Amino acid sequence: MKVINTSGKRKRAIAKATLREGKGTITINKTNLELYNNELYRMRIMEPIILTGDLFKKVSVSIKVKGGGIKGQADAARLALSKALVAYDKSVEKTLLDYDRRLLVADVRRKETAKPNRHGKARAKRQKSYR
Repeated sequence: MKVINTSGKRKRAIAKATLREGKGTITINKTNLELYNNELYRMRIMEPIILTGDLFKKVSVSIKVKGGGIKGQADAARLALSKALVAYDKSVEKTLLDYDRRLLVADVRRKETAKPNRHGKARAKRQKSYR
């Protein structure tokens, strides 16, 4: 079997997944998924694995993530993992799309840039008082 490379993005985070035949292990930045620090984000990454079931026991995935925060990295890794599983077996695509479209389609929203000559956030304006 050939090696499958996919990528996923979320905000500033970029994940690159490499799928090859194996025993059903996932490593993120050379650490096992079971040791991933936050349980909520670990479960978010595991959603495609739970949905595909026995298919995942035939492959091993290595994911490298950089940039962004912990949630963006988790969502980028989830997207890259889902894309790799679909590239391996097209029959799981409908299952993943029915569960959550964001498993296979990237969220293109980005942070709005701050405007010049304004303080604070991107849309904040100076307050006025007329009295």
